[in-house]
Amino acid sequence: MSKFVLLNCRLFAVGADLSGASNKIEITAEYEDKETTNYLSNGHKEVMAGLGSAEISGEGQWEAGDDSLVDNASWSQLGGTGPWTACPNLATVGSLAWITKAMRADYTQGEAVGEVAPWTGTAKSSWPLVRGVIGHPAGTARTSTGTGTGVELGAAAAGQRLYAGLHVLSASGTTPSITARIESDVDNTFASPTTQLTFTAATAAGGQILRTTGSAITDTWFRVAWTISGTSPSFIFAVSLGVR
Repeated sequence: MSKFVLLNCRLFAVGADLSGASNKIEITAEYEDKETTNYLSNGHKEVMAGLGSAEISGEGQWEAGDDSLVDNASWSQLGGTGPWTACPNLATVGSLAWITKAMRADYTQGEAVGEVAPWTGTAKSSWPLVRGVIGHPAGTARTSTGTGTGVELGAAAAGQRLYAGLHVLSASGTTPSITARIESDVDNTFASPTTQLTFTAATAAGGQILRTTGSAITDTWFRVAWTISGTSPSFIFAVSLGVR
């Protein structure tokens, strides 16, 4: 990706798409520096990495009225953990995405008279921040069982994990249900796919995040698949995935 101007960032917070109410998104990742200086350090400090942490913060224009809007979503999420996905440019399949399981730590609203009502908020990580991609776009409604487009992430070595976040943004119909999963294979044909992760069946807006156990995965291609049931069901959802 070459240099670009931030115009089309996307922010998915558990079961809400906050992109249209955001005008600033920041991602921070760091490790504690633990000093290990000794008599053989040649007069310079030595440090090693301690605990890691990450934050995703956002701000923008305040809205309220239903669970998809920033005020409703922020209050319901406050103090809870779930998937957070931030994209620097679009959220199409293969778009760069940063993924983590995070706790909604704070939420602020309000300004002086005459100003556009703002909001700010921060989510602090409970899992590592993962550099991945979008596996399913948020703008495509799904009404029946199917599979998505494959993305090449590369193999996961022993000790690495496959991470995946599911953001169900809306659900409609009579008793709608969607069970999403992440499949892998050796190439983009997916002739013999292996299921790596399976989300719990979802019947309403919300979010889930999963990761594998750390065993090696030799497959290099991954895709999202889903099973939908109900009467006239329709789901809008986004999925992000990555290996770390």
